[in-house]
Amino acid sequence: MHSFINRHQSPLTLDEIARRAPSALATRPYDAMSAKYTYVPTLGVIEAMIKAGFQPFSAVQSRTRIVGKGDFTKHMLRFRHQDMSRTCAVGDVIPEVVLINSHDGTSAYKLIAGLYRLVCSNGMMVSDGEIDAINVTHKGDIVGEVIEGSHRLIADTQKSLGTVRNWTQLQLTSGEQHAFAESAHTLRFADSQGKTTTPITADQLLTPRRREDVGGDLWHTLNRVQENVIAGGLSAIERDAEGRRIRRVTTRQVKGIDADVRLNRSLWQLAERMAELKAGVPFIEGEVVEQAA
Repeated sequence: MHSFINRHQSPLTLDEIARRAPSALATRPYDAMSAKYTYVPTLGVIEAMIKAGFQPFSAVQSRTRIVGKGDFTKHMLRFRHQDMSRTCAVGDVIPEVVLINSHDGTSAYKLIAGLYRLVCSNGMMVSDGEIDAINVTHKGDIVGEVIEGSHRLIADTQKSLGTVRNWTQLQLTSGEQHAFAESAHTLRFADSQGKTTTPITADQLLTPRRREDVGGDLWHTLNRVQENVIAGGLSAIERDAEGRRIRRVTTRQVKGIDADVRLNRSLWQLAERMAELKAGVPFIEGEVVEQAA
């Protein structure tokens, strides 16, 4: 996935989007698409979003090994409404609308509520349990549905910002923080059978990368774990059964759009479960957090 970190915190121009996510500006669908495929360019949605007061602040796209497909793959853009950025932020957290689409038939328009944390460039996504994601199929008034859905998501993020306030007041014991990190560790590193073999430990996910992330409340715990899971850069020594060093293992940044979305939303859901447990809400058998490979 090509990525773009907007360190200057200013809206992206179309030229900047074109450099980092050219598939978002495709002027036609991928050649392999059938005649039944309804093509609606993301560019028209971007222009309509900007006109409606939503500014793009991030743009990424998926990689492909298929020659000629790179300009049509799945892409993800993050928008902030010009009014909401100023009036609805909580501390260093700003509500966003995350738009996902493709021009190769691999994705319909999808809108997800997001929260952006300025201090560490974290792009967190809210789970369906908090705010329902919106799917827009490639037919009908797509632009109108995307704009309407974006306004609805931004309005609904008030609920999530209220959740952030509550989580900053919810203190976790060291054991609860470790339990949270253990669950996140499984989400990130377990294979399809749920087995984890990496030498990276759950406690490493709790390590703060900056002074602002120190704290035992649920919000700071979530942010430390989320950044360590997504950003990579954690190292550990892999050893054999006799304790002899085999190699040094370093985690990579999560770059795939699908993995990024699944992990972010699953971590948010984990935090929701922890808050419920702290509040004494009983666990419902069969209610599980989606594994994010």
